[in-house]
Amino acid sequence: MSELAAYVGLFAASFAAATILPMQSEAALAALIVGGALPIPVLIAVAGLGNVLGSVLNWFIGRGLHGVSGRRWFPVNPAKLGRATRWYRRYGRWSLLLSWVPVVGDPLTLVAGVMREPLWSFVAIVAVAKIARYLVVAGAALSMI
Repeated sequence: MSELAAYVGLFAASFAAATILPMQSEAALAALIVGGALPIPVLIAVAGLGNVLGSVLNWFIGRGLHGVSGRRWFPVNPAKLGRATRWYRRYGRWSLLLSWVPVVGDPLTLVAGVMREPLWSFVAIVAVAKIARYLVVAGAALSMI
């Protein structure tokens, strides 16, 4: 696999994993780290950028949610969205530190858009959370080598 293909694949997996699509990017990052051919800081940066941009897409979707959230085709059910909204109201923008957590993280990023969280603070907090997760994954992958 070429370096460019590895980076593009990791970016795509990380981007998709941050959206409401059921994907995981940690395994892709760990496999590339264990493979040892690419610099780890660049892999973490690519995965982090893809994941943060996927969350920004969720934020934009959340901004336009008003008329579509109850429709059958909408991928986040009203119960999950309601739970995330209550969580966000209770803990505010700092709940975005949990944006990396499976199941609850993606709805939280949607709710941040619904709740009109400023994009600058959204990106800053989500970037810290997502990159921290990838640092932990990288550390775990390195311990397997």
